[in-house]
Amino acid sequence: FLQGYVVSVPKRSLDAVPIQIVCQNSIFNGKKGCDEFEALHLWQKALQVVEFAKNRPPNTTKYQQNFCLLLKEVLTSSPHLFTKDEKKFIESFTSLSEDSQRLFVRLYTRKGPWFRLSTIMYPEICNPQQAVKELSATGYLYLFEDTTKLHDDEMKDLLSLLTVSELRDILCTLRKKCNQGSRKQNLIASLLSCYKGGSCPVLQRLILERTEICIRTSPEAESLFWRAERLFFLNGEQDLSAFLLVDLGIVKYPTYNCIILEQIFSNESDLLAYEEAIEVAQVIDQSLDENNFELVLRCIMIADSRISCCPEKLIDSTSPDLMAIFRSCFSASWVYSKVILLGISFLECERRYKDAIHLLRRLLDCFTCDTRRGYWTVRLSVDLEHIGCPNESLSVAEAGLLDPWVRAGSRMALQRRVLRLAKPPRRWKTPSFSESLKRKIIEVYIQGRPLNCEAGRKSRFYGEDGEQCGVEQLALQYYAREGGWQGVHTESGIWMTIFGLLMWDILLSDVPNVFRTRFQTAPLDMETDHFYLARKSLIEPHLQKIHDGLAEEILITSWELHMGTACRGVNWDQHSLSDLRAAVSCIRGPCLASLCRHLAQDYGSWSSGMPDLLLWRFHGDYKGEAKLVEVKGPRDQLSEQQRAWLLLLMDCGFNAEVCKVSTTGTSP
Repeated sequence: FLQGYVVSVPKRSLDAVPIQIVCQNSIFNGKKGCDEFEALHLWQKALQVVEFAKNRPPNTTKYQQNFCLLLKEVLTSSPHLFTKDEKKFIESFTSLSEDSQRLFVRLYTRKGPWFRLSTIMYPEICNPQQAVKELSATGYLYLFEDTTKLHDDEMKDLLSLLTVSELRDILCTLRKKCNQGSRKQNLIASLLSCYKGGSCPVLQRLILERTEICIRTSPEAESLFWRAERLFFLNGEQDLSAFLLVDLGIVKYPTYNCIILEQIFSNESDLLAYEEAIEVAQVIDQSLDENNFELVLRCIMIADSRISCCPEKLIDSTSPDLMAIFRSCFSASWVYSKVILLGISFLECERRYKDAIHLLRRLLDCFTCDTRRGYWTVRLSVDLEHIGCPNESLSVAEAGLLDPWVRAGSRMALQRRVLRLAKPPRRWKTPSFSESLKRKIIEVYIQGRPLNCEAGRKSRFYGEDGEQCGVEQLALQYYAREGGWQGVHTESGIWMTIFGLLMWDILLSDVPNVFRTRFQTAPLDMETDHFYLARKSLIEPHLQKIHDGLAEEILITSWELHMGTACRGVNWDQHSLSDLRAAVSCIRGPCLASLCRHLAQDYGSWSSGMPDLLLWRFHGDYKGEAKLVEVKGPRDQLSEQQRAWLLLLMDCGFNAEVCKVSTTGTSP
C-alpha cells in the first residue's frame, strides 16, 4: 500500500506542499501483498492524482480561472466586435503574473472605484505591491500617489476612503469648523465645498498623507471588460458571481446545446450604439430616483432623436424574419424605446399629455412588430381623451384592435374603451365584440372582520382562527370550510412552474441561436412568437399527450430528473411535488393542454395576471376537480389583464370565478 507524508508546511497558502510517498509491501498470511507490476501501477495512480491537482487551481483562485475563461470565450465567439488594439489588450491579461491577474479581478468585482493600497490583503496574492506596479505599467490600474489635479467626482470618491476621525483631523488642520457630531457625508461635503471653491489647494496632499497610495481599475479596462461581460451573459443582471454560484453548487443551470448560426451584433458600431443606449437608460433611472427632472428631459430628448425613424415592414406571423424580433432587444433602438417609455410615464405624471402623445406616436411608428404596442396604444388613447380629443381617442382604439400585436389585457382595455366612446352620434353600429365583453364571470361574496379600512393600504382581516390575514388567506379558509377545497395562493407562480415542468424538454430543445451561454434559464425567444412557430412540430404532439391525460406522469418525471435546476418560471421551493400532482390530476387534460398552448404561443402576454387562488378537491381516490379564483378586497377592481385571463380560462373549460370580500357580507 501507498502512504504519503507531508515533508514540510509551506510558508505561503498557495505554495506547493511537498509530500513523500512510500510504497510498503506488506505480508498477509505469509504472502506478499503485491508484485512489482502492481506497485508500479499504484505509483502511476499517485502521479495521475498529482497531475489532476496541478491542472485544477485552488478554490481561492477559481475566480481568476473563470475570468480568463470569460475573456477567452468572448474573443473566440465575437472577435469582430473588438478593434485590433482592444483584442491585444484583452489577450495581454493572460500574460500578466498570477498575482496581477488575481488582484485585478478582485478589484474589478469590488465596489470602488478607489482603494487604499495599505488595505489590500488577500491570502492568495503573495506580493500585492509588485502586482500593482505591473498592473499600473500595463494600463490596468491607475495610481493616486501625487498631488495631480483631480476632478470633483474623483475627489469625493477619495474622501470616502477616509475614516470619520481622519476627515475631522483634516478639517481641524484647515482650521475649518468641525462639529463632533457631524456624519461622514456632511464632513465630506464640507471639504468638497472648500476644494471646489479653490480655497483648499492642499487638500489632495492632506488626503494622500493619510491614505498613502490609492489605486483603482482604469476606466479603459473597466469599459472593455464590462463589454466582454455583457457579451458573455447577454444581460445586465448577471456578472462574474454567476460562476461562483455554480462553483458553490448554489445554482445549477439546465443542460442544452448552443447552436449559434448568426451573431447578435453584426459589427462593432451596433455594439457601441447599444452600450451608449444602456448608459442613457442608466442615467434616466438614476435621474428619476433623484428627481433630477432636467436630466430626465435630456435623456428623453436623446432617445427620441436616436430611435429609428424608418419603420420596419410589418412582419407576418408566419414570416421566418420573426427570428429578428427576439434579437431586437439587443439593439440600441429597443433600449431607447424603454427610455422613452419611462419618459412617457414621467410626462403623464406631470400632466404634459401632448408631449407624451408625441412620444407614443413615435414608438408606434418606429416599432411595428412589438408586443408592447398594445400598452402604447392604450396610453395614447387615454392621453388623447385627457386633452379633450374623444374622436381621435376612439379612432386610435379602433385601429389598435386591428393590430395583430395588440393582445391579452391591452386588447380588452381597447375594446372597453371603444364601447364607452363609440356611442351615437360618434358611432351608430354596435361593435361585434360587445357580447363577449358582457359575458358574466361568476362572483362569490364573503364577509370578513376588517383589521384596517384605510384607503391606499392593503386590506387586512381577522381569519377564522383569530389570526391576522389578507383577503387571499380569508378566501382560502372560506373555500376549505364551504366546499372542502384545498389550494394555494400563488397567482401566476404555480402555473409557470407547471408549464416549465411539463414543457421542459420543449424549452431546452435544439433550436438555432436561442442558447448562447451556459448561464441561461430559458431560450432567448421564449417571450416571442418565434418560440411556438420554431417548435410547433415538437409542441403539438407533446400537448396531445397532456390532452390525453399524461400530464401527471410528465410532471413527476420532469421533477425527478431536474429537481433544483434553474428554469424560467419554475419555483422549486414554493411548490411541493404533492401539491403540483394534486393540481394537475384535478385539471382535465384538455384544459391543461389549451392553457399550455396559449403560454407557448404568447408567453410574454400571458405570464402575468392569472387568478390568485388555485383550488382542488378529490371525489374518491382518482377523480377530482379544480377551480381558479381571483380575490378582490372591498376597494379592489379587476384589471383588464385579470379579466382577460378569466375569460380565456373559461374558454379553455376551467371553472373560474371572482371572490369579493366585503365587510358587510352583502352583494351590491
